[in-house]
Amino acid sequence: MSLIAMACVAAIAVIVGLFIGAVGVGGILLIPALHALTPLSLQASMGTALFTFVFTGIVGTAMFQRRGSIDWRMTLPMCAGGLVFGAVGAWANSRLDAKPLALVLASLIVLAGAYTLFGGRGRQQAAFAGRPRQQRALLVLIGAITGFGSGLTGVGGPAVSVPIMVLLGFPTLGAIGSSQVIQILAALSGSAGYFARDLVDLQLAAGLVLFEIAGVWLGVQLAHRVDARHLRSFVGVLCIVVGSALLLRAL
Repeated sequence: MSLIAMACVAAIAVIVGLFIGAVGVGGILLIPALHALTPLSLQASMGTALFTFVFTGIVGTAMFQRRGSIDWRMTLPMCAGGLVFGAVGAWANSRLDAKPLALVLASLIVLAGAYTLFGGRGRQQAAFAGRPRQQRALLVLIGAITGFGSGLTGVGGPAVSVPIMVLLGFPTLGAIGSSQVIQILAALSGSAGYFARDLVDLQLAAGLVLFEIAGVWLGVQLAHRVDARHLRSFVGVLCIVVGSALLLRAL
């Protein structure tokens, strides 16, 4: 990999971390960047990116917890679903060719962009409010969907869980905070499957983590201090453009 490509990957890692910390969507952009700028295959790009999200999740969790932005009653049921189904998603990845995976990834990027641009206007009250048993079951299901999506495509947990939670009426900041936690377990579970197939570049991942963590720190500051509407709009447009280009390329 050339020095220019390395510099581009490092810059993208910082930006991705910033987006993860600020709006909960952004890690999804790391996979196409790795696939385009490094010699990694699509599956290896997914596995390497997913492994780095373990560490961005740890940092994000610590920072959101320090600010009191994680509701553990909401988070723990999601973790149960994510831990189990991250491995299931990685297993499904091993059964699919690159083209279907590229189509799924591109579609997720476009949907994440659409949510970031036009979402955030979900229900006025969280689904099953006042019915704790049903709400816990719903949160386990959200966690399972998040874990499976992460394991299948290598995307970070927030890109899957935040849109679903907000549309179901959960607070946006709380959804982003909870998703930092589930990202740790879903990424650990999914990464195990990629490690078993030798699809994680540890040397590249170690470098990426440092830049992503710097970006997450900046993003969390933004999430708690400024109106992130302009940042959300930029991320949304970027996701739609990148996802559409990947979709056309995969067809």
